[in-house]
Amino acid sequence: MNMIMSRFPMLLGLLALLASLPAQAALPAAVDGKELPSLAPVLERVTPSVVNVYTQTRVRVRSPLLDDPFFRRFFNVPDRARERVSQSLGSGVIVDADKGYVLTNNHVIAGADDISVTLSDGRSFDAEVIGTDPDTDLAMVRIPAEDLEALPFADSGELRVGDFVVAVGNPFGLGQTVTSGIVSALGRSAFRGLEFQNFIQTDASINPGNSGGALINLRGELVGINSAIFTPSGGNVGIGFAIPSAMAWHVMEQLAEYGEVRRGTLGIFVQDLTTDLAGAFDLEKGSGVLVAEIDPGSAADEAGLEAGDVITRIGDYPVGSAQEFHNYEGQFPVGDTVQLAYLRDGKVKKARLTVQALDRLQGGDLDHRLLGATFEDIPLKARSNRVRGVLLTELQGDSRLARRGMRPGDIVTGANRQSVRDLDEFRAVVDGIDGALFLEVLRGGRDYVVRLD
Repeated sequence: MNMIMSRFPMLLGLLALLASLPAQAALPAAVDGKELPSLAPVLERVTPSVVNVYTQTRVRVRSPLLDDPFFRRFFNVPDRARERVSQSLGSGVIVDADKGYVLTNNHVIAGADDISVTLSDGRSFDAEVIGTDPDTDLAMVRIPAEDLEALPFADSGELRVGDFVVAVGNPFGLGQTVTSGIVSALGRSAFRGLEFQNFIQTDASINPGNSGGALINLRGELVGINSAIFTPSGGNVGIGFAIPSAMAWHVMEQLAEYGEVRRGTLGIFVQDLTTDLAGAFDLEKGSGVLVAEIDPGSAADEAGLEAGDVITRIGDYPVGSAQEFHNYEGQFPVGDTVQLAYLRDGKVKKARLTVQALDRLQGGDLDHRLLGATFEDIPLKARSNRVRGVLLTELQGDSRLARRGMRPGDIVTGANRQSVRDLDEFRAVVDGIDGALFLEVLRGGRDYVVRLD
């Protein structure tokens, strides 16, 4: 008892200290007579611009038993395949209210037979595909609706790590849902299957069905299109990714005008400035990209750029990595003039280059065995990895190459043990071959050989 009494003054002092601290368990309803800040007024303006996207894909399914004529006769089964309908869901953003344009992810609508869009007010419309761009995972559809509200774009280039953002979409088909978080990182890449990558990483909850929805800032402006999540379990773990609004804007403009993205080339092969290389040029790492090779006859060659130059800007954009340069190069359509700033011998130089179209060649123009195939010069994907060859872009299902297992996206790097760098060399090599034609093919980092007799 004496011990308790001896500690009583200490306990009173501790209680007095705790009483003087602000309460942590609950927030007050008002501060200085004013209501607490809320996102509700911003979301009231934003949510009418975010839509739900539903797709249906019909797949013909044939049972192996139907290939047995005895089975069909015995059970009186008609000789026709059954049809299975698969459904998926996602989100979209109204970007042009007058034309009814809705921006979403390409993977949301890819291969769909029917696409419908449901607005926040409950109206639903069948959608028409305006264009798709698998290289950025973006697509645009049109709906015949009136009284739409488009979401204004913000410049995603002004985002900083730590900025507050809000994700709006249709996760798990629950209907329009809002989550909040911050920008966790910028310039994320290394995702398979995408040519152009410059993702915003956020911890705002993004789940299946959020794809194609809006990532907005606290002013209610679009800063990104929600696209992907990193998850070992299938649900949100606080790592989501969005396509920056600046990239989405460039893609949207070309989809609206051409129905596709018409990318070209400057003819420059670049690589990252490592710490050692940056030191050799008296630069900081990430302050430019090193020109490793110039394609002969390209716009860069005509402008006088050389291997060893360090490009610091393309257009209005500073570049700090080869992927970043690749992303910006892909934003300029064929025919546009682009100004480059670069360093040579410590001096700043500038050059204006015109984006050139990628050459295409029908296989039948090369050799009858290549009928049904279309090849493209200086493939973008190869350029980013410094792989040279010709890209197989289109292939008919009944062609010889298709029957030999080739598919669009394969890169032909040689023929009959002769390397090829571009379409001109490919034509010269193939036209000079009599007898069997052996194509050296690169796919997913692996090489194999296709024989055509």
